[in-house]
Amino acid sequence: MWCHQLLPLLALLSPALAGVQELWWNVTYVQDANPDGLFERRVVGVNGTWPPPPIEVSTNDSLLVHVTNSIDQLATLHHHGMYFNSTSWMDGAMGVSQCGIPPGQTFDYVVPINTSGQVGTYWAHGHANGIYVDGLRTPLLLHSPNETYGADYDAEFTISLSDWYHEEQPVILQSFISIANPGGAEPIPDSALIYFSQNGSYLGPISGRNPSPVTSAVGFNENATLPFEPGKTYRLRIINLGAFAGFYFWIDGHEMQIIEADGTDTQPQPVDMLSVSVAQRYSVLVTARNDTSSNWAIHANMDTSMFDKVPSTLNPNITSSITYSTSANLTTLSPVSSYTTTNDSALVPVDVSPAITPTTTLQLAFNFETMDDGTNHAFINDVVYNPPVVPAIMSALTLGQNATSQVAYGPYSYVFNYGDVIDLVVQNGDTGKHPFHLHGYKVQILNRVTDYTSNDPSLNPPLIEGQANPMRRDTVTITGGGSVTLRFVANNPGAWIFHCHIEWHLESGLAVQFITAPLQIQEQAQGRVPAFMFEQCSSIGVPSSGNAAGHASPTDLSGLPLGPGFQQLGWLAKGIWAMAGCVLTTIFGILTVVWYSTMGGIISEQEIEEQVRQRIEEKKRKGKFFGLLKKKT
Repeated sequence: MWCHQLLPLLALLSPALAGVQELWWNVTYVQDANPDGLFERRVVGVNGTWPPPPIEVSTNDSLLVHVTNSIDQLATLHHHGMYFNSTSWMDGAMGVSQCGIPPGQTFDYVVPINTSGQVGTYWAHGHANGIYVDGLRTPLLLHSPNETYGADYDAEFTISLSDWYHEEQPVILQSFISIANPGGAEPIPDSALIYFSQNGSYLGPISGRNPSPVTSAVGFNENATLPFEPGKTYRLRIINLGAFAGFYFWIDGHEMQIIEADGTDTQPQPVDMLSVSVAQRYSVLVTARNDTSSNWAIHANMDTSMFDKVPSTLNPNITSSITYSTSANLTTLSPVSSYTTTNDSALVPVDVSPAITPTTTLQLAFNFETMDDGTNHAFINDVVYNPPVVPAIMSALTLGQNATSQVAYGPYSYVFNYGDVIDLVVQNGDTGKHPFHLHGYKVQILNRVTDYTSNDPSLNPPLIEGQANPMRRDTVTITGGGSVTLRFVANNPGAWIFHCHIEWHLESGLAVQFITAPLQIQEQAQGRVPAFMFEQCSSIGVPSSGNAAGHASPTDLSGLPLGPGFQQLGWLAKGIWAMAGCVLTTIFGILTVVWYSTMGGIISEQEIEEQVRQRIEEKKRKGKFFGLLKKKT
């Protein structure tokens, strides 16, 4: 049985069967982790340890990760930024590419790195029910023997940045999407983390420090340092592994040159400071100083502009250090006067790829609103994303010719033909910054707009066609009130989610899904889709065929989770009838007064007394409170 299920995996690993890096990951809970030194909590780790081990792979190899779920909820593993070469059922996005790994079961993820043409800095993380917020996340580095800047540095380090919560994600989410939070204020982190790795291992704490026992093998924040040698040049790979906060990153006394963003090698670009949104990555070259008389601070300050407030208990600014000599003091410079946002549109890829004329333009306008159930949700083109009953890739595989029907995948879905050149015009109606990530592709950044509602060309410039080599990356930040135009060629058959990578916004519905070339998906899947994918759906009672709602018909979406809906402002039917009754009663009363005054109607004292007597008798008959309480007999 095991050999039978392994055959599709071996097919995916072709043609380089000899180059397979194989990992066995048991996703487990780890108790009493305390990386910030402030609070012990349960985290999601791997093989009984946390943080999960860094992954470093040669571009000559494929990666095979056997993930066993030993926690009490569904789990997945997503290798962020990987193309997967038409095998999007390996993408690890629950609800799009799989049903989720049930507790006690295993999913074998094949990442065909050796045929993807990819190199650079990525990361791997859980993509089910927000479990990466609780710790299932790690760097993923792809090393090429022919790296663009391989001869320009002597050594490299990976720098992991993250916000950190003391409460577990499900508890936080329950408070976030709640009628008690109608404005949608995002959960504010309790702290932030910075830690380092090299050659597949984490760097330990500074000698003589005594961090919390469970995480004592890793140096965090002020207990972490990078050892520099005078005159050497280092490649620093910087990854934001967080859930909400962006970071501003800089190093006192040292200059940085950007040479990579999201796996795209770029022409060197000097910067004093980096802004790194959630899920983004940069590589910079840093040349060490020529003296060892001082050590220097590394700064990572959280971008608090989207925080509803900054609690007095939160230190949003974390520091670690570069150590030249253990006997030297740490040089402290004056605080920066302002933060600088990295202009990634100005970066120039080393590999030239001109912008191709688009064939399809898709406008995606998003915002947030308090909905008809009192909770705050995100929506794109007026649709709140809810994961479909049947993952989109399984609908594409099982609907036959009906797989080309866009309706079949739900109202948040878009079907592209193979080879379509897509322009995504993504408009941010919110005031905050949002890092959007497209699975399965890199996008070209064709245009940025400061205010997409403006007629001022300085704020809303037109797109310029014929760009020779626009910047490409997989996660793009969209500023409040602005928009971006992102272009890509739909040449990777599969089901791919496009979403804001702020975890709380994804959970509240800020996503759509793209299905590229459904019939080609079916053709290329022959004999390659492992049976355990469908078996795992069955074991948790989830259908694995049919449209988004699990029906054979492409148009019958009964039972598909939708909403919540928008509040219906204005007059509802019940209110209209109530107002009509009030108006008619008022008109009748006015007419009665007019009749008596104009038609000479006179009522005598005897008639008044008789009316009063009749009303008293009627009240006695009905009882108190307008007849709701009957008089006792």
